[in-house]
Amino acid sequence: MAPHLSFRKLLVACTLLLFGAIPSTAQKKTILLTALQEELTRAFDLLNTKGDPPPYFIGYNVTETAETEIVASVGALRDSRQDVERLLDVDVRIGDYQVDNTRKLRGDRRGFSPYSYSSPVNLPLDNDLDAIKSLLWLQTDKEYRIGVQNFVQIEANRAVNVDEQDTSADFSREPALEALQPIMAMDVEKGVWEEKIRRISRTFAQWPKLTRSFVLFRATTLNKYAVNSEGTAIQHGVNHARIFLYAVTKAEDGEELYLYRAFDAHSLEGLPNDYEVERAIKEMVDQLMALREAPFVEAYSGPAILSGRAGGVYFHETLGHRLEGHRQKDEDGGQTFTKKVGEAILPPFVSIYDDPTIREVNGVELNGYYHFDDEGVKAERVPVVENGVLKNFLLSRSPVEGFTRSNGHGRRAPGRSVVGRQGNFIVTATNSVSSGELRRLLIEECHKQNKPFGLYFEEISGGFTFVGRFIPQFFKVTPIVVWRIWADGRPDELVRGVDLIGTPLTSISQIIACGDDVGVFNGTCGAESGPVPVSAVSPSFLTALVEVQKKAKSTEKPPALPAPDDDDNPSAGEQPE
Repeated sequence: MAPHLSFRKLLVACTLLLFGAIPSTAQKKTILLTALQEELTRAFDLLNTKGDPPPYFIGYNVTETAETEIVASVGALRDSRQDVERLLDVDVRIGDYQVDNTRKLRGDRRGFSPYSYSSPVNLPLDNDLDAIKSLLWLQTDKEYRIGVQNFVQIEANRAVNVDEQDTSADFSREPALEALQPIMAMDVEKGVWEEKIRRISRTFAQWPKLTRSFVLFRATTLNKYAVNSEGTAIQHGVNHARIFLYAVTKAEDGEELYLYRAFDAHSLEGLPNDYEVERAIKEMVDQLMALREAPFVEAYSGPAILSGRAGGVYFHETLGHRLEGHRQKDEDGGQTFTKKVGEAILPPFVSIYDDPTIREVNGVELNGYYHFDDEGVKAERVPVVENGVLKNFLLSRSPVEGFTRSNGHGRRAPGRSVVGRQGNFIVTATNSVSSGELRRLLIEECHKQNKPFGLYFEEISGGFTFVGRFIPQFFKVTPIVVWRIWADGRPDELVRGVDLIGTPLTSISQIIACGDDVGVFNGTCGAESGPVPVSAVSPSFLTALVEVQKKAKSTEKPPALPAPDDDDNPSAGEQPE
């Protein structure tokens, strides 16, 4: 998997690269879930008797991860590991549903509240009831004390500041849920996969102009447990498997060029066979070699087509983050769409919904698939834009004005505070046209604007966006395969060296038409509640206006020393005895 981009103040950075239906039969409650329920009941009862002030809510969440990761480069292992861990998060809320200790301190220019991140606690891997309860007890006491201190600060902060613009509650009231799904697992034969990844990675040795390459295999099982003082008790799990291909070369002018391919599945059986992977490597590297010879594109503004995968990332950055619920009540945030509910923000032929319960689209399995969010709320299909009109936000249990309930989009990585996040962000269109017609419309738009060419963004690696009001509201998407489509009919030309930039309101207002295809972008999004798996699904579309800027590049030349010849490189053929 490509590296995660981390969160910075008022910046949302996403690297988008990179389960089954709820069973109807009753499942056995695990020892871990039993320990969580028993200790939570004891702690809540005692703190409500002796605490001053008492908590009105306590929640325990445990994320149990079993992961195998293998990395190989040109036939040799670089890394091979198997890890298992259990991470505990304890949420203690002081005050009441309207105002509690999690409220952000207003006027605090240090960024997010100091309690928005804490190190999760490692629970024992053994199902030892007493050992687990002992750690629950100590962490609950710690979080209760921190919560009391924060609540005092918040009460004082409210006394000296003007009233908030959004007067909605800090926490929503949700029905208790009990769901015991089977504990998930994957049987990964580590030695077999090591040899497989070695063999696949050896394929890259055919191209001496590659400066780096690797193949990554990752198999992850996540089992999650959630209990709270409202009566919720949930255990559920997901499997995720990935093969990730990555290669880098350097052009003669110093620009470092890279391409990748990722295969994602909910089981080992869903991954492609060796032939399919090796074919993808050849197609990827052939395109990378062509990019070495491709010309630069200068700064440009004009019409463009974005493929479905590129369009998914575009909508994730321009719209998705700005429709996450908690941003609507953050007075330091840009609140771009907060007051636009019921207004048209997209063309009438475009609709968007987020549905984490969808397992796959057109045979492609989705990373953002889950049935319960990280607050123990059932995931829902949320229509955020209908026929161009803004209808809803992606909500955790932090209500916003006009929306009092969660819709199952409260998500976090262990150690982070839950906020509303995207899951499977899906763009649909009516009155779609064929790819040939979309191309014809692009050329027609070039003539209208007196532009000699338009651009086609085929592949994209990720992007980021700024959402605060003290800095410009812009986004940047990182294309890695771009074509120039000439208006006079000359053959399409592969180009390089550009980043797609813009501001959200201007950009989304320029969409002219959508294609009849569907592209899926699976990845990991890193924002203030940590990296979470997401998917972006979109048709290709034509926009009247994009802006591109020159991509940053190195001034170093390609290696002066040529790569070893195949005859001198054992990794290019059979390994010696």
